[in-house]
Amino acid sequence: MQIQISGQHIQITPALRERVEQQIGRFERLFDNIKALDVVLSVDKNEHKASGTLHCAGTRLHADGLARLDDDKKGDTLYNAIDAMIAKLADQLKKHKEKLKDHHNAEVREARAAT
Repeated sequence: MQIQISGQHIQITPALRERVEQQIGRFERLFDNIKALDVVLSVDKNEHKASGTLHCAGTRLHADGLARLDDDKKGDTLYNAIDAMIAKLADQLKKHKEKLKDHHNAEVREARAAT
């Protein structure tokens, strides 16, 4: 899987890159045919934002993670935004995998076996 991490108004540190790469392991367990992940980390005055686009076979999934300075501890807000984005993408990936699954296949096999 190809990973591209970029930042707006922020320097991408090795710790941020490692955090994203560490969390990506969830995707590889959920779905086999993932081509690329694009992550954009941005910092505004009072909020940290992580947005990600996951390129899969036949579709693109997009999610945003947002953390405000008022809500949490000031040191971990960008990490919280990354975690929220990864969780949303994982949920979308599970839903996409369910859509691809043929739910009627088992019923057809049972009907054929009964006759």
